[in-house]
Amino acid sequence: VVIYNPVTDEVVDTKDSKVAAWFLDSDYDGRTFCITQAFFPDKSAWEKLQKALNGKDGPIDAERFEAFSGTTSLPFLKGKHKCVAVKVIDPRGNEVMAVEKLA
Repeated sequence: VVIYNPVTDEVVDTKDSKVAAWFLDSDYDGRTFCITQAFFPDKSAWEKLQKALNGKDGPIDAERFEAFSGTTSLPFLKGKHKCVAVKVIDPRGNEVMAVEKLA
């Protein structure tokens, strides 16, 4: 996410390790963003969640935990709209959305 910092009058690039969350709509219709995949790359937040859930439903599956804390989506089928949208949120709550047509 590239954001403008009005205090320093600079455009700052938020690296993928600083992304708080990103979401994929694998069949974006151009109007409504529907989350089909959700990712939380900040592993410190995941560690807190894992500790909170450990006693309730057993330990979190490490393989699944890793899949949803990355910056690469899981495989998905092309939908009827042949369009995907990705929404990225930085730690300050700034968000940006990119839309791509699929061939």
